[in-house]
Amino acid sequence: MSLHLFDVIIIALYFVLIAGIGLYVARGQNTAAKFFVAGHSIPGWVVSFTLMGTIIGTGTFVGHPGTSYQKGLILLLPHMLLPVVLLVVARFIVPFYRRVVKMSAYEYIGHRFGLGGRIYTSMGFLADRTFDIGVTLLTTAIAINVLTGWEIKTVIYGVALFTAAYTMLGGIKAVVWTDVAQGTILIIGGSFILLRLLFAPEAGAPFAVVGEAWRGGRLTLGSLDLSWASLFDYQKTTLWLFLITYFVQWSRRYITDQHLVQRYLIARTDAEASRAAVTGALICVPVFFTFIFSGACLYGFFALAKVPGPELGDNVMPFFMSHYLPSGLLGLVVAAILAAAMSTVSSDLNSVATVATNDYFATFFPKTSDRARLLCGRIMVVVGGVLAAMAATFLIPEKGLAPVMERALTIAAILSGGTLGLFCLGFLTRTATRRGCYVGMACCLAFTGWAVLSEPRHRVIDFGFNFPFNPILIGFLGHLVLFGTGWLASRIFGGHRPDDIDRLTFYGLKQYARPAGSA
Repeated sequence: MSLHLFDVIIIALYFVLIAGIGLYVARGQNTAAKFFVAGHSIPGWVVSFTLMGTIIGTGTFVGHPGTSYQKGLILLLPHMLLPVVLLVVARFIVPFYRRVVKMSAYEYIGHRFGLGGRIYTSMGFLADRTFDIGVTLLTTAIAINVLTGWEIKTVIYGVALFTAAYTMLGGIKAVVWTDVAQGTILIIGGSFILLRLLFAPEAGAPFAVVGEAWRGGRLTLGSLDLSWASLFDYQKTTLWLFLITYFVQWSRRYITDQHLVQRYLIARTDAEASRAAVTGALICVPVFFTFIFSGACLYGFFALAKVPGPELGDNVMPFFMSHYLPSGLLGLVVAAILAAAMSTVSSDLNSVATVATNDYFATFFPKTSDRARLLCGRIMVVVGGVLAAMAATFLIPEKGLAPVMERALTIAAILSGGTLGLFCLGFLTRTATRRGCYVGMACCLAFTGWAVLSEPRHRVIDFGFNFPFNPILIGFLGHLVLFGTGWLASRIFGGHRPDDIDRLTFYGLKQYARPAGSA
């Protein structure tokens, strides 16, 4: 299907607007501090929007409806855990980071466990973020392919390079203000699509799609089987496994991932940063609900309209948009998808560049000038965009595969490399040592390699004693392995601990806390 001229004009105007923001803000990005953390000058309400924009992208717009269209509301309750995680983060983690680090979350791991720990965690972040940007690019390309017929790989590389260009010029300020626009557009676009489904004349009476979704089993929350045997069922992922995995995933992302920690650092004060963390989560919840519930309603729509839906669940949202949204409005929604994608990708690319510059370039070349570090950051934005596009092509869906978002969750959990376990080892215990940390990292890598190669769904090597559980648990167990073995090795073998250990742990929060509202 091809877009009408009016739709194309609207989409082109959005491209011009986003590029214009990048060019306008680029005028002041002349230092590394401004490029990466905006000189700690961003208002709290803007930080709330950018936190939402960092989490919600086209994966939410396309991937979540595709999952609920196929499997029901299995992702709904796991996403409702986000505010719970953010209350803890706002109370303890945000002020801690603003006191301990300057630009990168992994500076903390370096202070606590040395260069090896810093490289381990930052490398895991770079792999995870590059992959996650790939997911965003892919879900965007799927939508554009269904709507226009443009080749998926062409869209992937086109969006990646365009986004990298304005991010390279505008830095974090361009990212932040684009996120404000993206959040507004996404909420409006998602609300319009849900209303179109609920009052669809093709499906009969208003809200008829909800009843049909219920009859088709698409309003269920997934399997509620809570048994030991369910842990070993690799064909079916129960609600409880999703809850465990998402709780750990949310905690890891908001506690250890640079692209979110960086948002805490750009706020003007500690108080504004903490409030923004909670507000950002509260904004996310209704947006998640809108798109997950829309997927279930799409099942009811196609069933009542007697129209066959697409073979791939991940195509269902763009398929509906291309056939049932009027000209003009279709262009607005497509523009919302593109704006969501570019805003999310730009946010992640800036954080990838921050880590590559601060944790690697500046660490190994400490005498380089601020100008050289700024140049390195701009180059890393482009490199990250190209690598993410390559990751996106790896995830292109095929018939018979699990939905993109389910596969992405499993892979992302594996790529995390136990970083949440490592953070907890340093933050929650005084006894953890550098030697124990390295033992824990080695054990986590060995465990993850063994589990990935021997997991039951796609077993590569039969070790005789193989990973027996559902593969979605690999990442969760990796965090436990790193924390447990790291703590035990610290107790047995001892090793170096920083002199200011209280300042770097939970126990020093009150002792070293700055006055409320301080910058």
